Amino acid sequence: MIDITSFTTIVIIIVVLYLISSIKILREYERGVIFRLGRLLDQPKGPGIVLVFAPIDRMVRVSLRIETLEVPPQDVITRDNVTVKVNAVIYFRVIEPRLAIVEVSNFLNATSQLAQTTLRSVLGEVELDELLSQRDKLNLRLQSILDQHTSPWGVKVTVVEVKQVDLPEQMIRAIGRQAEAERERRAKIIHAEGEYSAAEKLSMAAKVIQEQPVAIQLRYLQTLVEIGTEKNTTIVFPLPIDILSSLERALGKLGEPSKPANS
Repeated sequence: MIDITSFTTIVIIIVVLYLISSIKILREYERGVIFRLGRLLDQPKGPGIVLVFAPIDRMVRVSLRIETLEVPPQDVITRDNVTVKVNAVIYFRVIEPRLAIVEVSNFLNATSQLAQTTLRSVLGEVELDELLSQRDKLNLRLQSILDQHTSPWGVKVTVVEVKQVDLPEQMIRAIGRQAEAERERRAKIIHAEGEYSAAEKLSMAAKVIQEQPVAIQLRYLQTLVEIGTEKNTTIVFPLPIDILSSLERALGKLGEPSKPANS
């Protein structure tokens, strides 16, 4: 009788320990993909308490949080035959745990390899200027292509960002010379526009002075006041403009040939 009781106690203890070991706790961001006798169950388990009866059941934990994957630097030859090193970062998450486990052996490694090849192929179709100036457009294109390929795996690529573009030393110097020439061109254009605006204003001022001759005298007096305020030894002799005008008309009359007397 004692032997049967001890055996029963041992069996109960083993069953209790087995049930306790079958209890799995999944966090809020985790899902459990269950294989029962090798067959995939229809729905993933979790979050919370999940019973996994080994060895009949086998559970694979899958995180639903956004993962960050850094693409190592890739040697890219652009469409205008410039060799650059480009690296990027990818943000993605698993939206279908069953597909992420069944359709691909390692979705992290598969996504990384796909990102490297896509980065080289897409950036190799653009010129260097487009790569440097239209990075947002290229990021959206990379994200669309990667998301299209990873969708059958249950993986959603949310963001792709090209982090850094390393240029050769010669290309950096060439870009510097190009930027300097562009600045000089803009400076010349701005200077020419300023000269044109000044000429227009002077033309308008000449028309006003022509209509109101007194305006030139007022301007003349204002100039004398501005010169007098400065601490200098300049001697200014004011000469009325009317005297010069009268003298000019008198000289003009003297220079005219005399008309012969009428016979």
